[in-house]
Amino acid sequence: MPIVAVLNQKGGSGKTTLATNLAQAAHKAGHRTLLVDTDRQASARQWAGARAEGQVDGVPVVGLDVGPLERSVQALSRDYTWVFLDGAPNLEILAAAAVKAANIVLIPVQPSPYDIWAAQEVVEMVKIRQELTGAPRAAFVIARAIVGTQLAADVTDALGGYGLPIFRARTYQRVLYANAAASGLGVVEADAQSPAAEEIRAILAELEEFSA
Repeated sequence: MPIVAVLNQKGGSGKTTLATNLAQAAHKAGHRTLLVDTDRQASARQWAGARAEGQVDGVPVVGLDVGPLERSVQALSRDYTWVFLDGAPNLEILAAAAVKAANIVLIPVQPSPYDIWAAQEVVEMVKIRQELTGAPRAAFVIARAIVGTQLAADVTDALGGYGLPIFRARTYQRVLYANAAASGLGVVEADAQSPAAEEIRAILAELEEFSA
């Protein structure tokens, strides 16, 4: 049962967008899925709360931003096949707890030098934990790339120095992500045939391969 923490210490990295959309896509695909919001800003919980009354089949979302995260996640996860943790930015203690609780860490990185530099903190947390326990596995996901630019290729080269794999699938800047979020939806629900929905399904498929 994969417990997937989506982490980046830099705010605005696309972390919550990735976590909510992957969780909803897994849920819609028939997996028993839970989304855990560990961010005290409660972004994922606000996303779930924006869902229209009567709009059924939303992924269940719980908040865990205090207390022993690892123990709580393990207890909650018993009834689920996928658990996604939306990590907290700028809070090293909560991020470290999420790394400890997870067996997979996804690090969304925008094609920006600031995001690449900020990723170092999470990478260091992951590698320290790996030295102690051999887990979690971790990979980068390029987020909010701009179609038709060289930036995504450049960031792939820059991230190579961190020694972690980079998913082939990625997200691009698309209005649908914001529009869907405003209604408490995943892009796979808002427009199942859209490029955004295809991106999320591709990342989920690669994540399933990565977790095998």
